[in-house]
Amino acid sequence: MADMNRNLTCRQALAVAFQALSDEAVKAGWPEGDVALALAELAEERVIEVTAKVIMEGSIQPPFIAAGGGRNR
Repeated sequence: MADMNRNLTCRQALAVAFQALSDEAVKAGWPEGDVALALAELAEERVIEVTAKVIMEGSIQPPFIAAGGGRNR
């Protein structure tokens, strides 16, 4: 439950800036759909970068290793 509250708080903190970024892109002439798609793609790329960093630092193990898939049999 604490993680869900933290996530909500983070989302609320970012919402105004996110909307302002979207509005500025639309004001610059980009179609709203293109802006939404670009922002979603950028967010996805960021999630991939952060996830890769966490895995590389060894903070979590990839699921296949944790499940025993990385062992020689």
